[in-house]
Amino acid sequence: EIMFPFMEMLAKKTTSGISLGGAKYFNSALNYTFITNHRDIVLDASFLNLAFLRRGWPTCEVAIGNNLLIYDWITDLVKLNKCFIVKRNSSLREGLENAKNLSAYIHHTILDNKQSVWIAQREGRAKDSSDHTQESLVKMLALGGEGSFMESLKELNLMPVAISYEYDPNDYLKVREFLLKRRDPSFKKSQRDDLFSMETGLLQFKGKLHFQLTPRINTKIDQIGEFKDKNESAKAICRIIDQAIHRSYEIFEVNYIAFDILHNTTRFRRKYTAEQKEEFETYIQKQIEKIDVDNVTVEERNFMRELFLIMYSNPLKNKLRTILGDDFK
Repeated sequence: EIMFPFMEMLAKKTTSGISLGGAKYFNSALNYTFITNHRDIVLDASFLNLAFLRRGWPTCEVAIGNNLLIYDWITDLVKLNKCFIVKRNSSLREGLENAKNLSAYIHHTILDNKQSVWIAQREGRAKDSSDHTQESLVKMLALGGEGSFMESLKELNLMPVAISYEYDPNDYLKVREFLLKRRDPSFKKSQRDDLFSMETGLLQFKGKLHFQLTPRINTKIDQIGEFKDKNESAKAICRIIDQAIHRSYEIFEVNYIAFDILHNTTRFRRKYTAEQKEEFETYIQKQIEKIDVDNVTVEERNFMRELFLIMYSNPLKNKLRTILGDDFK
């Protein structure tokens, strides 16, 4: 009654439309662990749940890192919206215990509470938009179930979901972070930076958004069988998830343009117009102007421009690598 109209308003004001593909892979009799690439701190799961609500499907519980719970009201709001907390930055012993508890809760949610779960494929967003699943995340998911490593994962009905944003409102903040780390490798974001990233992601324009569901991976788990080594098992599962996400990206004109500019090619020139290319070049310049860093050199400005091109071309590059075997350094 409250969040659905709010999210619809947000979608109308800040996007050019949200689409959902792969509905045929969704079975209302099952509960899933939706594992996705991570673009926006708040909206990846929120807009996915919005897409579900539009179809009359149940929403999923959402994993959120405790580093984002900067104020008490944020904690209250996310818990009211079916979020559960992932504890980060703990000691090794505490980290293992936290991972066991988290995994047990996810298994309990799916098997006993009959609720689906959303979790990102990695801790934190892929700042360069090259999405890869963390082995530690897969190992965590396998801790809480019954039977072998693979049997435990099958309990969760892992369904990879590819999220594609036409424009990332936080692109210039991610580039700013890359620049500051280039200047000082020990640079770390502040809580204020995280809060501003959440605000920017929520309120600024994102263009088109697409969520692509893919088949749950249980059949592929059966095909590859068990490994003696858990590290090899985790790597194999990561490859399956990554390939499903990479081949399922929605590729927009800006991705083709960024690829051609970055690689100095005209390979995809039929996918966009000269006007669209000029508009994207202007967009990059405007985003660079937003980066509030003093004494930026010409070399650093070129570095930032290249980062924008890498960020917007990586989804296409990963899709080409997965589908065609193309490899670009």
